[in-house]
Amino acid sequence: MPLASDLAASLDTALLCADRARAAVTPYFRAGLTVDDKSDESPVTRADREAETTMRGLIAERHPDHAILGEEFGFSGVTGDWVWVLDPIDGTRAFITGRPSFATLIALFYKGRPVLGIIDQPFTQERWIGVDGAETRFDSAAMPGQIGVRACAGLAEAELSCTSPDMLISPYDTRFAGLKAATRRTSWGGDAYGYGLLALGQIDVIAECTMKPWDWGALVPVVTGAGGVVTDWQGAPLTLESDGTVLACGDKTLLQDAVARLRPSP
Repeated sequence: MPLASDLAASLDTALLCADRARAAVTPYFRAGLTVDDKSDESPVTRADREAETTMRGLIAERHPDHAILGEEFGFSGVTGDWVWVLDPIDGTRAFITGRPSFATLIALFYKGRPVLGIIDQPFTQERWIGVDGAETRFDSAAMPGQIGVRACAGLAEAELSCTSPDMLISPYDTRFAGLKAATRRTSWGGDAYGYGLLALGQIDVIAECTMKPWDWGALVPVVTGAGGVVTDWQGAPLTLESDGTVLACGDKTLLQDAVARLRPSP
């Protein structure tokens, strides 16, 4: 377990990173950005790069012995127990099309496990703050919400969410279909914002795949600190070596059945 003092100092840094990323991103929202394509064809903008650059600089200044892994600029090369994992704009497609469901994600891993996570929505000014061993905090000047997952009697009563059916490439599409058929309703869209809504008791289950560490690292402390659980599709804890599948359940009693529904067909 990391020392409480280490986590406290890192949390101060993470909050300042979120503030600076918010300041970097907000002026570009609905401002007619030029959009480039990376090698994997995902859109990337000037806002992504500026936000990650300012966060990396702050972390390097305050924690020179910590490694940094960011979506835009990769791995810093420093080795050790502590690794910051950054996604300056999770949901870039939402960002470039003017939808306020994108988020800045800031995670800190200790010995391969996420122990701190922030989901920040710069435009609506909503922020979820998760720290290992503590209740998640939700800060918002105007948007309503109270931290705490909701009770759900079973998958038949559950609200299921996934960012996009496009991510459900074979064989994940048929596995997801089994879970979808068992739930009450499915909504699409939201990226990391959906996990914040799960932590507020608005969504019951989220199942996604082809996720990178910067996509899910910050989500784990936020959801678990709200009373939920996050695993891969086999029900195992997420690590930097996980297979890219992510399953989040608000009510922990849903996990076993959800994993069974996501199991590959024999």
